[in-house]
Amino acid sequence: MAKYKLWVVAAATVLLLAGCTSLQSNSSSSSSTKSTKKLQTTGKVTDSMYEGVIDNNQYKTSQTRGLTTQQSNTAFDVKSLESGLLNISKKQFPTDKYLYQEGQTIKTAEAQKWLARQSKDNTLGLNPEDNGEKEPDKRNPLYLQQILEQDFLGADGALEGMSIGLGMNQVDYYTKEQYGATFETKISSAMMAQQGKQMANKVLTRLRQKKGLSKTTIVVGLYKQAPKDSLVGGTFFAYGVSKNGSTTIDSWHKMNQANQVFPLVNGEKAVNQSDADAFTSFKEQVQTFFPNLSGVTAQAHYEDGVLAGMNITVNTQFYSETEIMSFTQYIATAADKYLPQNIPLDISISSAEGMQAYVGRAAGSKRFSTHVFGSY
Repeated sequence: MAKYKLWVVAAATVLLLAGCTSLQSNSSSSSSTKSTKKLQTTGKVTDSMYEGVIDNNQYKTSQTRGLTTQQSNTAFDVKSLESGLLNISKKQFPTDKYLYQEGQTIKTAEAQKWLARQSKDNTLGLNPEDNGEKEPDKRNPLYLQQILEQDFLGADGALEGMSIGLGMNQVDYYTKEQYGATFETKISSAMMAQQGKQMANKVLTRLRQKKGLSKTTIVVGLYKQAPKDSLVGGTFFAYGVSKNGSTTIDSWHKMNQANQVFPLVNGEKAVNQSDADAFTSFKEQVQTFFPNLSGVTAQAHYEDGVLAGMNITVNTQFYSETEIMSFTQYIATAADKYLPQNIPLDISISSAEGMQAYVGRAAGSKRFSTHVFGSY
């Protein structure tokens, strides 16, 4: 397990890189800014991304990102909530019609009150009050772990849409005494969904009372947090859309997502065995050709049981730049031969010194792009 945790750190680098844009030669447009009427924006390098808003020559950071009731269960939950909510948002707010701004309406202090338990001192708490019980099946668990806001603006800078992500616990970890042993209360899928939908309506009611939000379209996504020590983040299981000032979501869209780590551990059953076998073939081929490796792992993401993307991390012990160049080219060849086609692939090659190379392929593309990080 210690090795896997090391691999997780490298995998997080891939996720960060993937989120920045696909590596393209015309990256200069991403660093420049342009004016859209009265707004200054970041520009964008692909149509699948939003242009971000710059205010007074500065990018506004999120008021709610990373806020949790306690330390997030995994290193990936914060990012998985963010990227997953953004994908849901694109269904309602197309990237060619809206600009993106980090959530600014729900202030940090306000979000912290919403995430806390309800009490005499905090009537805004969305989590149930503490009933004083200590046993797992008798206590009131913390159902809500994270909350995230994303804003969508028109070309004139007016707020036209908003997305809210609610990160729900499937397991609530707690201690019976300060610094004591950790216990857990398991939460059923039915209860998690019930609590999430009830909280969504409470959040909508509060947002509708804020200036400028009485008629704004608001999307709410319900996210299932990953268990503690998971090597992948959680997944969204439902989302709904509130229009025309409604304070309830009457129709929820179910989502069937799954994340899995390759190679499989602890006897876990593969979501799709052919995908697991393909990764095994790729891994064995790479390790046979270049035996000086610390490990090869992958995160696979599924939508409705179909592989939708894969992030692969290769940890090496190479130090020669020419070795890395040869290895990177071989990785691209092996990936094309053994890994599933027509899905986005991100492969990071790293050592103890940091990231050494990247291999990637966009969804639907047959061509891999590669980059070796050199030094001067």
